[in-house]
Amino acid sequence: MRKSSYISKNVIRRLPRYLRKLDELIAEGVERISSGELGNQMGLTPSQIRQDFSCFGEFGQQGYGYNVAALREQIAGILGMNRNFSVILIGAGRIGQSLIGNFNFEHYGFRLLGAFEIRKELVGTKIAHVTIADAETQRDFIRENDVDIAILSINRDHAQAVADELIDCGIKAIWNFTDAEIDPGDSGVIVENIHFSDSLLALSYYLSGEV
Repeated sequence: MRKSSYISKNVIRRLPRYLRKLDELIAEGVERISSGELGNQMGLTPSQIRQDFSCFGEFGQQGYGYNVAALREQIAGILGMNRNFSVILIGAGRIGQSLIGNFNFEHYGFRLLGAFEIRKELVGTKIAHVTIADAETQRDFIRENDVDIAILSINRDHAQAVADELIDCGIKAIWNFTDAEIDPGDSGVIVENIHFSDSLLALSYYLSGEV
């Protein structure tokens, strides 16, 4: 699948939305959809959808629309869901446990290989199919298993130090739930910082305009 040298972040952020909608359509038994109908259901214009998809090639056929299952597979390929990326989790507190127990990594093409925790009382406990390992073993595990992505759900005060260690071990990307901004320096490591407060404060902004 061709990728343009520059794709805007807005387009990239919309791709998972397309994927979710296409999964819904497949579950409903929809086989074909036009850009107009897809736009109506997603709150986007048909031209916006066609422009987004044109960044990666030609998907639909004029007068026919999109084959829903085929489009879903194309978008999944663009998002790397067929790459079988490996994942570990650092920090098995409440957020970490929730991710292990409730997030379907396999559905999105990821392999959750293990979870690590510094608190000894949690080491050896099992959540879903994952046994929590001692954080002291994570460095060797990363190097031995060529791990792609680390999920960070630890105390924010230690976030940068642990991230630096992960980067030194060869981690390629970090999904950061610590509520601290992680600086990967010039390592080339990709960091996705998740701040739960952002969405809530966005709601607060819009509500403030109503009162």
